[in-house]
Amino acid sequence: MAADADPKAASHQLKAEHTPTAVAARLAGDPRRNYLRDFIYGAIDGCVTTFAIVSGATGAGLSTGIVIVLGFANLLADGFSMAVSNYLGTKADLQLLERARQIEESHVDTIPDGEKEEIRQIFAQKGFDGELLERVVEVIVGDRKLWIETMLREEWGLSLSGPSPWNAAVVTFLAFGCVGLIPLLPFTLLLPFDVDDRLLFTVSSAMTAVTFFAVGALKSRYVAESWLRAGTETLLMGGGAATLAYVVGALLRGLV
Repeated sequence: MAADADPKAASHQLKAEHTPTAVAARLAGDPRRNYLRDFIYGAIDGCVTTFAIVSGATGAGLSTGIVIVLGFANLLADGFSMAVSNYLGTKADLQLLERARQIEESHVDTIPDGEKEEIRQIFAQKGFDGELLERVVEVIVGDRKLWIETMLREEWGLSLSGPSPWNAAVVTFLAFGCVGLIPLLPFTLLLPFDVDDRLLFTVSSAMTAVTFFAVGALKSRYVAESWLRAGTETLLMGGGAATLAYVVGALLRGLV
């Protein structure tokens, strides 16, 4: 009986969320902002670049103190750089939307018949024809806001809502700093103790591997992907970058 309870409860919940009243309330509210991309972007890059520094420095035979200095410098500088880049990129998307909106508003005012024909052909390609097609066209062009937004979605392929540039930047920076700190923890926490550098690197490697896998597995909760596959993919990609950094450090060790 317990096994059947959850599917039934889920079915009732799904139906409750799709009553006319619930649907109207949901569509009337602001679209949900999802910052998963920004978190994954910052977390993986933070862990990869910081552990790459740890790997490269260890491969080059640098001291624990230098590893810590380089690691924390990367956390702040590279994390801030990524946050700024994400902020500017997200802002550019919103600016593109606003520019396209201005263009469509101008076209609707200047050549309304041409814009109306575009609406007609867009919905004809979707399978509408005859009187139904003409009715759809008249409904859309009868509402200026709907008309312009339809053109933005259908002709320009733009989303009418997007994440806040500031929120995207903050999520990226925090994810970069928090997750990127993990490879440095063994070196930082065990600095007062006389611990062999190779042991520190081994512990850091193990913690980083777990982190790579965990970030990938976390992503799978929000996308249609196996947690095992997502975690393994992230682990292999991050591990590949770290291995490359270690090899380069070892090859250039004589320059230190």
